[in-house]
Parts: sequence; C-alpha cells; structure tokens
Amino acid sequence: MKYVKWIFVVLLISSLTSFVGKDKPTGGLSVGDIAPDFRIQSMSAEQPAQELSDMKGRYVLLSFWASYDAQSRMQNASLSNVLRSVSQDNRVEMVSVSFDEYQSVFEETIRRDQIVTPICFVETAGESSDLFKKYRLGRGFTNYLLDGDGVIIAKNISATELSTYLQKQPA
Repeated sequence: MKYVKWIFVVLLISSLTSFVGKDKPTGGLSVGDIAPDFRIQSMSAEQPAQELSDMKGRYVLLSFWASYDAQSRMQNASLSNVLRSVSQDNRVEMVSVSFDEYQSVFEETIRRDQIVTPICFVETAGESSDLFKKYRLGRGFTNYLLDGDGVIIAKNISATELSTYLQKQPA
C-alpha cells in the first residue's frame, strides 16, 4: 500500500512539472515583434545575397512557403499577384522564401506559378535551416507584413487583406 502512495506522489509531481517551460511562444512570431534579420543567397548568380536589414525604411512582405505545401504555395502566388497588379509604387517589397530542398523543384514551381518577384529565394536546407528555426515556422508556414522599422504589423495576411491594405495607404 505504501508503494501505491509513492506512485501517486510521483505522478502528481511529474504532472505538475510537465507544464514547466510551456510558456515559450510557438507558431512563429507575433504581431508587434521585430522580425529577425537574415541573409539569404539569391537563386541567380547576377543577384547578390540579400539581407532583411537592407530593406529598412520600406514595407516588406515576407512570404515563407514550399512547393509541397499547397496552401502556402497558393498563398504565395496570390500575394505576388496582388503586389504585381495593384499600382503601389513599390510601397511593399515582397521577399518570397521557399523551403524546397531541391533547386529544380523550386525553379519549376516559380515558373508554373508565374512568380515574378525580383526577390525570390530558396532555402535548400529546408525545414532544418537556420532561417526556418529563427522564425519558428512550422507546417503551414506563414507570411509577415513588416513596417519600415522591421516590426511585424500583420501575420498570415491574405491576398484580399493585402489588397485592401494597399488601397488604404497613401501612394
């Protein structure tokens, strides 16, 4: 009987301590956070590596996606189309980052989806890359709209929301 009592004590302690460390944020960054800086190599030899901090002073739409994730791929294409179709005088610069592990898959996806953003990158380390970890991305990926100071002002913005936002902003 005394062993049963100790088993309950151990179970109680383990259940109480299982919540320790669970207050860490998950699911990526939040609105109001400052987007971590990163450096990423372009897919073309003519284009130099890009740093997020180089875009300070401009609004930036960071779109993280992969060709194997249909929802993030569609979202990336829709956001790219909005920025291309709305006369926005370069008020928002899109940085499209794919986590495809094969350059050839990425290039074919860009061609098929007609992504024409001049700043389109592939992170061939995929989900094990430092960038993926730095932004605490998970399945489903996400996108972030940053203000000129690099502060996240919107997360998971849809193409419709982006279009509405651009129409409200002065040129």
